[in-house]
Amino acid sequence: MKVLFGLVVGFLAVYLGSVAFTNLPKTQVIASFGTPLSGRSHSQRHNSLLALNRLKGAQIRPGGTFSFNRRVGTFSQDQGYRRAPVSYNGQLISDWGGGVCQTSTTLYNAALLAGMKIVERHRHRFAPGYIPPGRDAAVAYSNVDLKFTNPYPFPIQIDGSVEGDVLVVSLIGRHELPMRPQVIAQIRQTQDYQTFRFGKPSGESRVRNSGKDGCEVAVYRVTGDRRELISMDTYPAMNRVVQYR
Repeated sequence: MKVLFGLVVGFLAVYLGSVAFTNLPKTQVIASFGTPLSGRSHSQRHNSLLALNRLKGAQIRPGGTFSFNRRVGTFSQDQGYRRAPVSYNGQLISDWGGGVCQTSTTLYNAALLAGMKIVERHRHRFAPGYIPPGRDAAVAYSNVDLKFTNPYPFPIQIDGSVEGDVLVVSLIGRHELPMRPQVIAQIRQTQDYQTFRFGKPSGESRVRNSGKDGCEVAVYRVTGDRRELISMDTYPAMNRVVQYR
């Protein structure tokens, strides 16, 4: 009798669990975006993935505003982050959490494609190499944040993964978007970088900075007949620096 009772209880538990699972509202990816990890240092990758794992599972209620810094927290050693190259006034320096901005940038672009209302977003001083100009989103705990609001009557959940050599962030919801937005970047003007050389031009040389053109770029989100200006950014040219030994 005890064995029979246990079998019945076990069957009911499995059956009720199956019913509860099948009654859950269906979800689907409403927007997804990826950025390349190729060329990133091991520590940059580590920090990007650590931040990604802390984003996963975050839910944004209808009308709620999501904060990257509030969700991810500090980018410090005690939180598991490593020193990695970050851009500071055009020079690469080693600092805690280098690489986290790739995760915030990937999330920002997924949010744009999902139709989220952007509340706060900051550009880098110089455009990073893993995203076109105007599409980056810099973060620095605690005063430089990425925030956006869920405009839909259903919650949005954040998910993420690494697919091959690409960092991917997805936004998941209960309903498919009636119309998928497009994000368009228009370069208004450009500024060529200059090359500066130090030391005697003989012997071996070392490129301390490869250089990058500056530009002014406007980013629009187009949804059907609606054209929305998202940002207008100006990136200065990053000069090429060659040092002779």
